[in-house]
Amino acid sequence: MMAIGKRLKKANGNVDRAKFYALGDAIATVKTNATAKFDETVEIALNLGIDPRHADQQVRGMVVLPNGTGKTVRVAVFARAAKAEEARAAGADLVGADDLAEQILAGNMNFDRCIATPDMMGVVGKLGKVLGPRGLMPNPKLGTVTPNVADAVKAAKGGSVEFRAEKTGIVHAGVGKASFTAEALEENVKAFVSAINRAKPSGAKGTYVEKVSLSSSMGPGLKLDVQALVAALNA
Repeated sequence: MMAIGKRLKKANGNVDRAKFYALGDAIATVKTNATAKFDETVEIALNLGIDPRHADQQVRGMVVLPNGTGKTVRVAVFARAAKAEEARAAGADLVGADDLAEQILAGNMNFDRCIATPDMMGVVGKLGKVLGPRGLMPNPKLGTVTPNVADAVKAAKGGSVEFRAEKTGIVHAGVGKASFTAEALEENVKAFVSAINRAKPSGAKGTYVEKVSLSSSMGPGLKLDVQALVAALNA
C-alpha cells in the first residue's frame, strides 16, 4: 500500500488540476503517469448535456477505433450452418444455437461481445434477462444483429467499442493501452469523440459535450480543453 501511495502521489504531482490540457499534452502526461506493473488502459470520460431519462436524449452506439483497444475480446455468435462456419473462420470464440443458449443459461458466459444472425433472435430473445443486464444483448442498431457475421466478428476483435450514456449523462470507455504510441492514442480518442458527436440526440439542447477527461486505469484524470478538441476534429 505504501508503494501505491507514493506512486499515486508522484502521478498527482504531474497533474495541474486547474489546467485544461490540449489532447497531445494530456496523452503524454497520462502515458508518463501509467507506472503500474501492468499495461494500463487509457480511459476517456465525457460529460454530456443530456438527460438520458428522456427517449430523445439517449446516446448509444458503436465505433471502431483505428488502432484497436489493446484488449483480447472473446466473441460469441449465435448462428447456424454456413453462417456459423463464417463466424468460426472470422475468429469467433464461441459459436452455436440452442446449445450456446443452454450454456449461457447454465452460467457459462466467458465472452465479451455477443453477435447473432437475424434468424437466431427467437433463441436469443429468451436470454434477455441474462444478457441484457450485462450489456451483451445483440442489437441491430449496434451491428450485433446482422447477417454479416464475419464482418461483425472482425470488428469486435479489431477494436470496436460500444458506448452508452449513463443516467448522469456520462459516457466512459477505454480507448487503448498506455503502451500505445501517442499518435495511436490520439487517433483513437478523436475517433471516439467523433462518434459521440455523430450520436448527438435530437433532444439535446445547449452545450452537448460539456467536459472531457482522460486518465489511465490507476492514474489521475486530466481535464481536456473541449473547444480545442472539437476544433481539432473539424480541422
